[in-house]
Amino acid sequence: MVNGLSQGPWLPRLQGMKIAIIGGTGTLGRAVAAELDSRGHEVRVLSRSAPRYRVDLATGEGLPAALAGCDTVVDAANNSSARGATRVLVEGSRRVLEAGQAAGVGHHVCVSIVGCERVPMGYFQVKAQQERVVEAGPVPWTIVRATQFHELVASALASAARWHVLPVPRALLQTVASADVARAVADAAEAGPAGRRISIAGPQVADARELARTWREATGTRAAQLPVPLPGRLGRVLRAGVLTDPGPDVRGELTFAAWLAAPRARLAARRPG
Repeated sequence: MVNGLSQGPWLPRLQGMKIAIIGGTGTLGRAVAAELDSRGHEVRVLSRSAPRYRVDLATGEGLPAALAGCDTVVDAANNSSARGATRVLVEGSRRVLEAGQAAGVGHHVCVSIVGCERVPMGYFQVKAQQERVVEAGPVPWTIVRATQFHELVASALASAARWHVLPVPRALLQTVASADVARAVADAAEAGPAGRRISIAGPQVADARELARTWREATGTRAAQLPVPLPGRLGRVLRAGVLTDPGPDVRGELTFAAWLAAPRARLAARRPG
């Protein structure tokens, strides 16, 4: 396990690569692109709205041209809709791998979720299926599994607070800053294919209700916190900590409270109106 991200567990590192970032306009994709660019790599940002390399994973449109000449592909794409997730993340991964093989890509880095295969919900099961597609695919691979982002939790709470209530279930989480995840993904990309899953998790395990209290104090919101029971298997696995990792390969540095505190602009952007 690595406590400091600056030391990275993967050596030797490859330098001066051409790296395509799928989903490069999203929260994590932007951070990964900036991190790899700062390390001297040539980065291509791919998405449906990218200014230059526009691709559509649902159809494969744009992939051959976007991946031409690339050494590595980082797939940070996301689609949480009921219909779109399988088409984009699973079938789309097959298209990316096929296009990558044809283009001579030597490393496919897939970003996934800690414990996804054990959560009985559609999106998590799709991510587990995506992992299996990558593992069985024609391009050497590394899967980087992360716990939930601080950004995701804060955004969900801010959205709920607009209705003056915070419905929060009991669930153990180990949230992590997307910037910490981006460094771990960049390390994995530089290290070359690992042929295994690498995990990154936040520095602390906390109940979702505790995180909600921390967010309320940091933002000064008056939204009332409402306990919400989660029955059945879903509730059991979330309370048991299926989305946490006590021994990750990489441990993030910023706690949720520290992330909320700096910079202050982040708080203003997420405080409900």
